[in-house]
Amino acid sequence: MTDLGPLIPRNRTVHPPAYAPDYKTSVARSPTLPLLSLESGPSEETGPMFGHGMFGALDNNLILNWTKGAAPAIGERILVFGHVLDERGKPVPETLVEIWQANAGGRYRHKKDSYLAPLDPNFGGCGRTLTDENGYYEFLTIRPGAYPWPNRGNDWRPMHIHVSIYGHSFGQRLITQLYFEGDPLIDLCPIANTIKERSNLDRLVAPLDMSMARPLDFLAYRFDIVLRGRRQTMFENRLEGL
Repeated sequence: MTDLGPLIPRNRTVHPPAYAPDYKTSVARSPTLPLLSLESGPSEETGPMFGHGMFGALDNNLILNWTKGAAPAIGERILVFGHVLDERGKPVPETLVEIWQANAGGRYRHKKDSYLAPLDPNFGGCGRTLTDENGYYEFLTIRPGAYPWPNRGNDWRPMHIHVSIYGHSFGQRLITQLYFEGDPLIDLCPIANTIKERSNLDRLVAPLDMSMARPLDFLAYRFDIVLRGRRQTMFENRLEGL
């Protein structure tokens, strides 16, 4: 293996606290004992990798992949794309990126989602892709709708997409959320606002990128993912990283 040098430690002070009373379910879920940080071993640093043979032609096209191209999903078409980088700013090629999201009305295809918005019969809400040799990825999808959630009296989640990314093995999974530039609900969301430093929250906001938009077809939003280091993307798990 190539020696990539020592890992740049995560700055834990920028991560949101596990206990955040305004985010109601964090009260019961937050740990009551000190966290343990374990050194990674061979099972986390090496292992099976995902290959191109596992992917279908429409896996990163959420507009068509649920119906195998027979009928398109309903809603505003958008392209979400970006660059996956390591702590030294180098691209991370052939790493698995997965997303899942609500439909245009703000409802997930999940049996426990009871929101009044209708399900779209042509939208499954999930996709996957591998970054290319230069670390780039893209998804064609529908802009997700905002939705209410039973936290306080009238809390709504901003439009968002869940993003999962793997490193060199199954044990290196990190998960975060992508928000959209200009959404006023970001400032009102108790989950987003567990991140106290605005510059850190802004790393989760995908800006509009008209250079990648297609006229009369879709807008584009760029979401670069930095796995570690000083410009790391905020993640919901594995605060110690690998």
